[in-house]
Amino acid sequence: MNTILTIAIALTLLTSVTIVIRFGKTVLKGSAPLSLAAFMAILFTSGLDVGLIMFPLTEFPVYETEAAYGFTNALAIEFGFWGFLVWAFYFLTTFYFCIVEPKLKLFEIGWVKLINNAVIIATCAFTGFLFLSYLPTYIVGITAPFRYGLVALVVLLAVLSSTDIRYVKWLGLGSTALFFALIGLMWLTSGMGVAGFVSSSANIGGYFANIQKFASPLTDYHAFYLFWWFAWSIMIGQFVARFVGGIQAWQLLVALLIIPSIPIALWFSVLFYYHNNALELVGLLRGCMVVVGIIFVVNSLDSLTRLYSESLNLTVARLGGPGYVATHWSLLFGLILFYQFTPLKIEWIGLVVIGLYGCIYALTFMQRTALRTAYKKEVVA
Repeated sequence: MNTILTIAIALTLLTSVTIVIRFGKTVLKGSAPLSLAAFMAILFTSGLDVGLIMFPLTEFPVYETEAAYGFTNALAIEFGFWGFLVWAFYFLTTFYFCIVEPKLKLFEIGWVKLINNAVIIATCAFTGFLFLSYLPTYIVGITAPFRYGLVALVVLLAVLSSTDIRYVKWLGLGSTALFFALIGLMWLTSGMGVAGFVSSSANIGGYFANIQKFASPLTDYHAFYLFWWFAWSIMIGQFVARFVGGIQAWQLLVALLIIPSIPIALWFSVLFYYHNNALELVGLLRGCMVVVGIIFVVNSLDSLTRLYSESLNLTVARLGGPGYVATHWSLLFGLILFYQFTPLKIEWIGLVVIGLYGCIYALTFMQRTALRTAYKKEVVA
């Protein structure tokens, strides 16, 4: 599986470079364009989930002790799993859904549509499962009924938010602001000051000095992350493409590589200081992390629910408000429980997505003449 993953990453990055070289000045504009700031806020909160909040403090000790990560520090490893290069996946799919899909409509082919929506729903549920799994780490002593009840409530809030695209946009902007507020609160509480922050964040340089190592799986756990990114990539590109506000392809790539990496770097640098100085997260801080984590889960689930419900025509207009909420809540919460009580893994979903990538590559190549003709007509017009 790791060999397949390595080849898929190489082809994805090569394709992104080729697109920038050949079509870098192509203007991308979605059906509901937003400003760059609003677009990036929606992308950031839709394209990340609760793992960004809850994983790092549990992972730093692992990266410091396992030999496979010994070439650099734990902060650089964590950043490499979440930042910079991996966002090129979203560039490729956003470009595709802005430029190629409107001309070829490959995702309207029956079997492609079926696989795509199955992946969206399964990945959507995995986000909820992660939240369920990590709750005991941040809410000490949480009982099983409260744990499952909280997850059920979060799924309900996400489904309610997905009923109107305006809620998705507002929540994206609001959760981004809350995330920065959480970073500020953690920084102030830590007493690290500017000097402590600069010293901690300097460790991220270890990622850029070894960036080539992150283009293939370092370990099975790194492979888990990369399969996870693949699982998200098509659906996020599909969702956010509609919000691209008329920027050139090369500008989109630069924005995707840099802008989301800034808050990720800030957040991880603050958490790394807590880790290195054995600062305990208690009371308000832990509670704030849980709240922001919940909002990130809602933000991820509502955008994906909106995406697959529109694709399958399981919308509010068709099902009615109560029917829509009951259908999607039952589906998502049921799948979360399925993850909990079966050996289903996100790696399998990622492998399916890689296969879907291959099919789309092949179909695009087969219809390259039609694509080229449609593109030329659009440029002339």
